[in-house]
Amino acid sequence: MNAPTSPRPAASDDVVIPFSIVGSGVRGRIVRLGALITHIIARHDYPASVSRLIGESVALTALLGSGLKFEGRFILQARTDGPVDLLVAEFATPGRIRAYAHFDTARLGAAAAPAEPALLGAGNLAMTVDQGPHTERYQGIVPLDGGALADAAHVYFRQSEQIPTRLHLSAGELALPPFGGEAQSWRAGGIMIQHLPGEGGRGVTADADGWDRARHLLDTVSPDELLDPMLAPERLLYRLYHEDGVRAAPARPLADSCHCSRERVEILLHSFAPDEIAEMIEDGRIKVTCEFCGTLYEFAPGPFLGRDSGAN
Repeated sequence: MNAPTSPRPAASDDVVIPFSIVGSGVRGRIVRLGALITHIIARHDYPASVSRLIGESVALTALLGSGLKFEGRFILQARTDGPVDLLVAEFATPGRIRAYAHFDTARLGAAAAPAEPALLGAGNLAMTVDQGPHTERYQGIVPLDGGALADAAHVYFRQSEQIPTRLHLSAGELALPPFGGEAQSWRAGGIMIQHLPGEGGRGVTADADGWDRARHLLDTVSPDELLDPMLAPERLLYRLYHEDGVRAAPARPLADSCHCSRERVEILLHSFAPDEIAEMIEDGRIKVTCEFCGTLYEFAPGPFLGRDSGAN
């Protein structure tokens, strides 16, 4: 792959790019997020520490979800005893992403510049693959025990997939708005490589030296390189692996997109018992706000209490 002579940051954002290293059995993906993650964070007005965590979780979800070979969803969910007790990020094919976090404001404020492990505390990280109705979900669960999201992902691949995997994540806020953009601009990025099974799925490919070299080179990536709007993802790949030969596939676009709808919320409400519905009524209406996108849905309670619908 030839190095780009003039990176175009705007075109290089909100994409995932699959790549392979020639002759080594090593393949990977690189993710770069700009406006997408900025909009997700701004929608919820997260504190800076939670925003960084959201950024890394979305980058990780994009890395893993974009590997799906079928229509479906990849869901990353962390439940912990830390200040951030719930973290959810979803990838829906071909590239729709949504995410949110729930946190304890008082506990968060009591911690001085909390790092990611302190935010999450102890708990579990679940990774779920959903192929849609009439199919069984596949779920892998790994512990969160004081490590970062990337550490938990490494454990998942080691225990569940048994595929040698290495990845790095980064998220941060730009000090200055790029190219006349928004005053507050967040960025996130991630890169992952895997040593794929050989023919017939028996073990990894024979080129162990190629994997070791690719892994060591990946570990030289700095957080700033994953976020730099002036360093296109393709150019970063070239910087890392041009001596071995690296082939990048066309970039796949990613979008900030929620799939909530009035119909989905209505179906959910019908699953509740009348006494549970009664507890939801406020000023004569049932109000449901989507945790992901913040859309407010309002309903007359009658249909859910077994009465005439009245006005919606």
